[in-house]
Amino acid sequence: MSVRAELAPMRGAGAATRLIIAASLGNALEFYEILVYGYFAVVISKVFFPAADETVSLLVTLGSFGASFLARPVGAIFLGAYGDRKGRKNALTLSILLMTIGTGVMTLMPSYDTLGLTAPVLVLCARLLQGFSVGGEFASSTAFLVEHRPDRAGFFGSWQWSSQGLAALIATSFGVLLTTTMSAADLQAWGWRIPFAFGLLIGPLGYYIRSYMDETPAFVDTGAAKAPLRELFLHQWDRLLLTIGAVAASTSSQYILVYMPTYAIRELNLPSSTAFIAAVTAAALQMVLVPFVGIFVDRVGQSLVMMAAAMLFFLTAFPAFAIVEGHRSLRCWSPWYAGLLCSSPFSAAPCLR
Repeated sequence: MSVRAELAPMRGAGAATRLIIAASLGNALEFYEILVYGYFAVVISKVFFPAADETVSLLVTLGSFGASFLARPVGAIFLGAYGDRKGRKNALTLSILLMTIGTGVMTLMPSYDTLGLTAPVLVLCARLLQGFSVGGEFASSTAFLVEHRPDRAGFFGSWQWSSQGLAALIATSFGVLLTTTMSAADLQAWGWRIPFAFGLLIGPLGYYIRSYMDETPAFVDTGAAKAPLRELFLHQWDRLLLTIGAVAASTSSQYILVYMPTYAIRELNLPSSTAFIAAVTAAALQMVLVPFVGIFVDRVGQSLVMMAAAMLFFLTAFPAFAIVEGHRSLRCWSPWYAGLLCSSPFSAAPCLR
């Protein structure tokens, strides 16, 4: 069966919508579960990594967040190769299963006061498992979307990044809700578990949805790859290096967004609710605007947009931090400009007060 024949039924609006929803919901769930840890780093530092110096406690917490990045390349290689051999669908269902297990560990983990050093060690193990899972998710979900509609690769691939915006939106919305309705003591005692429990509850739903997805036409047409890693390192090394650079730039922007609530609370002494409100704004703009960028990419080409975005990211880093450091109130900005600032990769959790 040819790819062209398989693509024909997928060209309808309804089929395209079902495809995007099936891939994006699972992707959003995976990234939600890895992002929520970073957004609640201040609270988690007190629960699992207490220290006499709060700065040390927070640094250790962020270090465990960063440890998940060590597992991401391993997960990407393993699950990517698994997807080339067994299919994108199987790789995506395995990925979401592993992520749900890691989230279950985080949700039910007793605090440092209960387990002592065992608690932070198990938290680190859960983070490594989640990092492994999301590493494979990023590649597999992108390939799944693009291989279904290579004629509109920019638009369909954009939903991978847009769904990350949805994940951040849900996580930061929990931040706003919990910090405005709960006391600091209750939030630290048990409230922080609520967003993790939410991810644990919807994990089986994501697994169910992915179990009923259709395999991509490209995989059906070409069949299983015999030696995907050998092909990659021997014959595609130039594309590999380019992709590593592009992913490093995009991922760093995402996790600067994750850090911003912590920066606003700890360094700028802003209320937790204020920090999360700004993060909600940034996440919502990412979710809504990225598909329009995908449409633009299909018209002008990927390389031009990637180079322009990377350059803009580089040039705005220091000025963005300087602006939010010097202007911590909406009184200084129009609502439109404040929203624009919050939509940048260095979104400004501190721009609202």
